[in-house]
Amino acid sequence: MAGLKAYITPQQSLHFGGRATASQYQLVVQALNASQTNEWSDKLQTAMRQDTQHFTDVTSDAQNAAIEANIKVDLEKAAAYGITDDTLRKTMEMAFGGYTAGQIQSTGDSYDVLVEFDTKQAWNDQMLQQVHVMSTTGALVPLSNFATVERRTAPVTINQTGQLVSTTVSFNLPSGASLSDATAAIAQIKTKLNMPSDVFTTYGGTAQIFQQSQGNTPYLILAAVLTIYVVLGVLYESFIHPLTILSGLPAAAFGALLALKLLDFDLSIIALIGLLMLIGIVKKNAIMMIDVAVDLMRTQAETPVKAIHEACVRRFRPIMMTTFCALLGALPIAIGGGASSELRQPLGIAVVGGLIVSQALTLFITPVIFVEMDRLGRFLTRVFSGKKTEHDDKGEPQPAAIAAE
Repeated sequence: MAGLKAYITPQQSLHFGGRATASQYQLVVQALNASQTNEWSDKLQTAMRQDTQHFTDVTSDAQNAAIEANIKVDLEKAAAYGITDDTLRKTMEMAFGGYTAGQIQSTGDSYDVLVEFDTKQAWNDQMLQQVHVMSTTGALVPLSNFATVERRTAPVTINQTGQLVSTTVSFNLPSGASLSDATAAIAQIKTKLNMPSDVFTTYGGTAQIFQQSQGNTPYLILAAVLTIYVVLGVLYESFIHPLTILSGLPAAAFGALLALKLLDFDLSIIALIGLLMLIGIVKKNAIMMIDVAVDLMRTQAETPVKAIHEACVRRFRPIMMTTFCALLGALPIAIGGGASSELRQPLGIAVVGGLIVSQALTLFITPVIFVEMDRLGRFLTRVFSGKKTEHDDKGEPQPAAIAAE
């Protein structure tokens, strides 16, 4: 069929609000009046359709090409026939909206008596001849004597967001394009078109959640890291050892982002949840090693090098067991298909990629960082207290006389 456009819209298990549109992502255009909203939504659609690198299936919910039958009344002729505004208003109300003439009371119920013209008949010149309006003299004047039917285009529906008329422009992403690139391209289009200040746009549905997460994600991750640092600081009674434990998080984040990039997945909200899960999973490797090392240093006066080496030997098997348990648990999510699998896969891929890289690096990096952090802690202790600690810079025990100095 000529002019017919078809869109395939996936039905997701999670719905993030917004209107029901033909495409997945939504851009809401609003202005102070409907004509300005339609004008700028059309301009945005045209510009977005030309940018095939970032957008595809661009459409909107505006349907302004419907045919409207508008009754145009000549007020001068109506006054000449002796028809007042109040009489004309009531007659038009009965013709279009239905008029409650009275009620029929019955036992336990009541029914409204509605007066209206036959809604199956088309509004044309012949219909106007059948509608009569009473003049001040009591004569019935046909509506066709002072009114005509005017055909023109009009919207099928008028959508509102808040208190303003709105038009929702929806779009999909072509293969290889990300939502962050699309939002940046929309900002460039608005600047290029010199969009006035009284016309503004907001995102709806999934795009709106993405915009909100972009602003809150750094603070969310920072709050999680600070919370873990405080808890570990209280546990070990140290400001240095929590930093050693947290040193494995960059490797995990690098592995997660690398896996998402290689498998062509975006850093979506679900992938972000996977990154937050990695913070809790990865740090347990360093906790198991450092917990033993700190205990050996405090109870048996071992040097940092010997203590962390003994901790690595003791905790190697538990670290490998817990890591593979978490990795194999997330693997079905990463490689699983089926309905809505594209919603779950980023979480599994982020967890699996982060665990693989962090496991390969933290077993070698964490002991080195522990020794250097312990040396830094002893250095800071000497600086602020003016006393030497029980170990020198090489991590070897000092004689009691020198240590007393």
